[in-house]
Amino acid sequence: MSDPIHRAATSAEHERLIESEARRADWKNWGPYVADRAWGTVREDYSRDGDAWRYFPHEHARSRVYRWNEDGIAGLCNRHQNLCLAFAFWNGVDRMLKERFFGVTGHEGNHAEDVKEYYFHLDGVPSHAYMKMLYVYPQVPYPYEELVAEGAKRGTDERELELVDVIGDALGEGRYFDIVIEQAKVSQDDLIVRITAYNRGPDPAPLHVLPQLWFPNTWSWGHDDRRPALAAAEGGAVRADERHLGTRWLYARSDGDADPALLFTENETNHERVHQHANTYPYVKDAFHDAVVEGRQDAVNPAREGTKAAYHFCYEVPAGGHLTVDVRLADHQQVDPFAGFDNTLSRRLSEADEFHAALSGPHLSAEERDVQRRVMAGLLWTKQFYHYSVEHWVAGDPASPPPPPERLRGRNHRWRHLYNRDVISMPDGWEYPWYAAWDLAFHVVPIARMDPEWAKRQLVLMLREWYMHPNGQIPAYEWALGDVNPPVHAWGTWQVYEIAKQMTGRADTQFLERVFHKLLLNFTWWVNRKDRDGNDIFAGGFLGLDNIGVFDRSRPLPTGGHIEQADSTGWMAMFSLNMLRIALELAQTRPAYEDVATKFLEHFLAIAKAMRTVCPEHPSLWDEEDGFFHDVIHLDDDTRLAMKIRSMVGLVPLFAVQVLEPELLEKLPRFRRRLDWLGRYRPHLADKVHSLLQPGEGGRRLLSILDDGMLSRVLERVLDPEQFLSDHGLRALSREHEAHPFVLHLAGERHEVRYEPGDSSSRMFGGNSNWRGPVWFPLNFMMVDALASYHRYYGETLTAELPAGSGRRVPLGAVSEELARRLIGLFLPDPARGGWRPALAGMGLPDTAEWKSRLLFHEYFHGDDGTGRGASHQTGWTALVAELIRRHGGGAPVSPDAS
Repeated sequence: MSDPIHRAATSAEHERLIESEARRADWKNWGPYVADRAWGTVREDYSRDGDAWRYFPHEHARSRVYRWNEDGIAGLCNRHQNLCLAFAFWNGVDRMLKERFFGVTGHEGNHAEDVKEYYFHLDGVPSHAYMKMLYVYPQVPYPYEELVAEGAKRGTDERELELVDVIGDALGEGRYFDIVIEQAKVSQDDLIVRITAYNRGPDPAPLHVLPQLWFPNTWSWGHDDRRPALAAAEGGAVRADERHLGTRWLYARSDGDADPALLFTENETNHERVHQHANTYPYVKDAFHDAVVEGRQDAVNPAREGTKAAYHFCYEVPAGGHLTVDVRLADHQQVDPFAGFDNTLSRRLSEADEFHAALSGPHLSAEERDVQRRVMAGLLWTKQFYHYSVEHWVAGDPASPPPPPERLRGRNHRWRHLYNRDVISMPDGWEYPWYAAWDLAFHVVPIARMDPEWAKRQLVLMLREWYMHPNGQIPAYEWALGDVNPPVHAWGTWQVYEIAKQMTGRADTQFLERVFHKLLLNFTWWVNRKDRDGNDIFAGGFLGLDNIGVFDRSRPLPTGGHIEQADSTGWMAMFSLNMLRIALELAQTRPAYEDVATKFLEHFLAIAKAMRTVCPEHPSLWDEEDGFFHDVIHLDDDTRLAMKIRSMVGLVPLFAVQVLEPELLEKLPRFRRRLDWLGRYRPHLADKVHSLLQPGEGGRRLLSILDDGMLSRVLERVLDPEQFLSDHGLRALSREHEAHPFVLHLAGERHEVRYEPGDSSSRMFGGNSNWRGPVWFPLNFMMVDALASYHRYYGETLTAELPAGSGRRVPLGAVSEELARRLIGLFLPDPARGGWRPALAGMGLPDTAEWKSRLLFHEYFHGDDGTGRGASHQTGWTALVAELIRRHGGGAPVSPDAS
């Protein structure tokens, strides 16, 4: 990958990361890589109609083996998922053993899929030498059927039904277990886990705890029928033998049950339950459910062997008391498996404290450090083993019935080269248990603060030949690998490069060059495929902004013609500038890159000219009268119709900004001469970017689509509380569209975009996300970053009214700081809300100090009150708050360029 990092190890965890990168140890081989959900995914869908939710529903998950990867609660495995360890529970009244988190599907939820459990990621370090999470398990029957039935009664104009709405009385009375799960490593291949279940209720309550060890079923598909083995061994151990791992040993003990039962079965489908025909094996995947919940001891193998095993602990936990279960998965047989257990946990926690203290900085408040640490934990817990071979998936397996013929020309059939078998950063372990490429470009920014090497590796992975399409397109996500997402990987690459340089003290130009060449392929794909008319105006489809427009921008328009997109064109301008900056960095040691830098400069200037050109004959992307960028529908008869929606679509062009420092230009005199040449001989390009030729603050040059007048006009809307500016960041759609929705009448039909600050009332893209009003972290982060860049050029000479109408004018740097402060405030206790954090306020959770201390990092946030919406563990891109805290927290902001 690159040479080992050169820095002083400030903690034991830093030393582990150095050892890992130098390949002296493999601390990252084992981690929390088991998904929160593996049912209802595209990979497991072999249906004719492509309905993944119905083909493999939750009701099948306990009984039916997975083909591609596993799921479980707080599950861990090695990086190739040869062996899994996870934890199951039963409260004595549920209708099924709790082996995985439950949620409604895309068909069942009034706002599509959503997990209906409460669990919180509390701590972790990148080597996974210490990890900690909390699961809240009710003591009353879990309301599976009620959540589905009552949720189905709600329309898209109503909020989602949550678990607290159904069992709120029980939660309010404390009738639940707080189950804390801590994982630690004795050594790189020797793992310990402590499960501590606290009874928060007023009465004693039963709890069954089952640490489960199993082999994923790799032998039933006709490729390799060799079967690994689990068996009972002396000392109450389970012996695990597998050809890649060798032998592993599992041990468990409890302070409440000294003699647990040891259960064994096979990880084989229960065909009787799922398909209503005879089983091939007498002992099947759901045997532990049958034995524990239904009392059928004949369901488990009396020979105490198989491919799935569990210890069964059962204990009546006193009111206010707790139960502890300790587990060890060792790489060699232990004489006293729990010797030093407490000391190891304590030492690893102390090392985690040292690691995060080194990351946070003394300028932060205690609350900010806590948020930063927990958001990092969320990123680490949602690293997941992901396996998908499109060729095998399309063709089917030799030992399985052939897939329906529709699959040959169906979903993802053009991506047969794609072969994924890696640990990848996921957006959300339950709602999005698959990578999303543009999400990942944001994930890597906070990841780089913890583990620069792994952040780089994730970016490289998305651009490898078994991921990237031969034509240069980056895969989007498993539901539609060919969907077009914003080209943000060059931006993410530069962010990671800069952060890694700060963290390690070394400029890894080898990484930068490696990624740059693959990004060239992707840039070429965009230019050749998405510039329809060759006029430097781009169209990419919905571009990850789901329902932000009147239509699904990825489908044929009811008007005919096509859309000229302000956001797609803005993204390409930003892509050009990101590639320019990377090329200039490489040119300092590799002069040939100066020529490439000039090429990307010309691309940017051409796009800027196209975006800013105002034509009196027809609408263009920049609306001079409105002072805003809009999409334009280009009809087949060559007429154009401006879509005058004030949304994030019109703000993306602001992100295309690059400041050139005079010191950099001094190092590259040939490039500087080319700048002057462009100004003299290509004035039709350069005059649209006047700041390129006019030095600003500190002699800097600025590349931006907007001049100061355009920027000021756009910011008037951005900083208006009745338009984009909320107390918690920038809304994705201007609030003015609440009273004045955008309406388009076509062919007798009314199409409307109205401000919706919370959940979407539209089923476009499934209805589980909404870009018509909420606050989204990734684009807010980019706005904070962009405003800081504008300030570096303009200094105190350009100001904006903040908020609009206040009469208070401040430099753009102060605007950037204020926006960052509002975003950070989503996760800090608010005295005005009784100590609740805005992101969790108003959810109806128990009004206790314990619940107020808990944190979730949602996919997006209500545009008016800041409450979390969408996926509840979307720590992925919302983890950008950790970087905002580092740069802007504590009242003593740190420059993004400062180490």
